Amino acid sequence: MDFALTSEQELLRSTVRTFAEREIAPRIGAYIETDAFPEPIVRGLADLGVFGLPFRAADGGSDGGMVAFAIALEEIACVDVSVAAIVFAHSSPATILAAYGSDEQRRRWLVPLAEGSLIGAIGLTEPSGGSDAAAVRTTARAEPADDGGSWVLNGGKTFITNTGTPLPGIAVIVARVPSGGLAAFVVPDGTPGYRVGRPLHKIGWRAATTCEVFLDDCRVPAGHLVGREGDGLRQALTAITFGRVCVGAIATGLARGAWEQAVAYGRARRTFGRPVTDRQSIAFGLAELATRIDAGRLLTWRAAALADRGAPFRAEASMAKLFATRTAVDAAETAIQVHGAYGVSREYPVAKMLGDAKVLQIIEGTSEIQLLLLARLLGISDGDE
Repeated sequence: MDFALTSEQELLRSTVRTFAEREIAPRIGAYIETDAFPEPIVRGLADLGVFGLPFRAADGGSDGGMVAFAIALEEIACVDVSVAAIVFAHSSPATILAAYGSDEQRRRWLVPLAEGSLIGAIGLTEPSGGSDAAAVRTTARAEPADDGGSWVLNGGKTFITNTGTPLPGIAVIVARVPSGGLAAFVVPDGTPGYRVGRPLHKIGWRAATTCEVFLDDCRVPAGHLVGREGDGLRQALTAITFGRVCVGAIATGLARGAWEQAVAYGRARRTFGRPVTDRQSIAFGLAELATRIDAGRLLTWRAAALADRGAPFRAEASMAKLFATRTAVDAAETAIQVHGAYGVSREYPVAKMLGDAKVLQIIEGTSEIQLLLLARLLGISDGDE
């Protein structure tokens, strides 16, 4: 098996790394301090073509695939997770449209999403249900009319990233239809009855704007229904599975960034006449972390490569997400510990990493959910109890 990247992938990695170091690193702190959306940085990534990497050229993308997208997300997250989270969250509604949207829907919404001229959000999570993707109470009812009919949506969503930004956007809202199943609907910003509520102030991802969303008799044309009525859960799970690969890449980037900060500081910091990294307790821990970071990257790339081939990758995506996010939390804690008192000072990048890492463990299914899924997918267990 060849683990080498292609020349195009190597160029992509170098290009995104340079952008992250030059454009994100010196500027992101101001946005994090104020929980503000980093619009200039996001527009720069759009110009770079990052948003279109996993999508077909016919749909406005670049045919880069999931491996290329994972490479880009890791390089961004190595510098800042908030920005990587914006790109990842944007890819979820785009993934649903790419897999299930009509030709007209892909032309109208997926192309600008892939080009980065439109920002995307997915409206799945509700106050009554997070990891349980089927626990949706938002409703949609059909209202026939001479002009082809419409759907009326009522309910509320929470923790919806990429809403309330200064960029024009859409949300793919998952709602329960009268048959009892779920369906997905495209709701553009400015639709009457669609309201973005208060921003949520998180311990991580602070520059990734996350808000509540309310739908009060929100009416969208029948053509805004994605795919078939009743297919919403399958569509959401498709986006979540791809999202777990993205989270694996972001967690790997965070862990690598924390490790690099810890090594650099530990080699420069002297205690009792010697660099901190000369202490075996520190050196061995960092060596083990390097091994785990590499393993998390390979797990993520394996899942991404399977996705690119059209092969099943649900178990592999869960493994990557589970392992890489645990590694990210441990790497963030280690980096803070190596920095000592400076590790909890907001003047140092490692101070924000633990909050970012914990968010990664929660989204797209908690670690416990990943273990439950793996137990089922691997034939270990038929259920929880």
